[in-house]
Amino acid sequence: MDRQSPEKLILVNRHPNGVALITINRPGSLNSLTRPMMVDLAQAFKKLDRDDSVRVIILTGSGRSFCSGVDLTAAEDVFKGDVKDPESDPVVQMELCRKPIIGAIRGFAVTAGFEIALACDILVAAKGSKFIDTHARFGIFPSWGLSQKLSRIIGVNKAREVSLTASPLTAEVAEKLGFVNHVVEDSELLKKSREIADAIVKNNEDLVLRYKAVINDGIKLDLGRALSLEKMIS
Repeated sequence: MDRQSPEKLILVNRHPNGVALITINRPGSLNSLTRPMMVDLAQAFKKLDRDDSVRVIILTGSGRSFCSGVDLTAAEDVFKGDVKDPESDPVVQMELCRKPIIGAIRGFAVTAGFEIALACDILVAAKGSKFIDTHARFGIFPSWGLSQKLSRIIGVNKAREVSLTASPLTAEVAEKLGFVNHVVEDSELLKKSREIADAIVKNNEDLVLRYKAVINDGIKLDLGRALSLEKMIS
């Protein structure tokens, strides 16, 4: 049984170089999410977005899993009440976050964990990591965008296979399909993530924020409107 208090299950470390590290810290349960953890994760992103000393955020999981999804033993607590409250929704807060988010993935990113990975801007994965969508297996409809985001990144046919069969998408295949940016040895995971973060920090802060926004907003539009958006923001 996990004896840590809820506030210790989401760790936030700010580094003086402008990089913050968020760690999902429930390794004994493969970092499955309880309701308090979801709220804390959402608030962590919201606070870091408002922190002017933070330029880039790295998100990872402790132990041998990134995030194995929602804790089904606490599902009633997770899904009760206003589960669509944006203040307590980690994916909403990640999407609202202006700072670049780098996902450092090791082990499993399952269902909700997969959707959290999809909300990152850049992904670095350890060799052998797996992304798994189990919505169809458990009869739970996705609500954090997996049914729409994945097909836009890896292609419709491959997304259908991943989601309808609930079969693993390996980090190596995900890299070939353009979902994962880099596949590295497990021991190099955070090092590579920090290298990318440091490269971002060296650039113009305002332009990085605006560039992320125009890319992320533009992919939701057709090309004509996206080009107009670029001219408007510039």
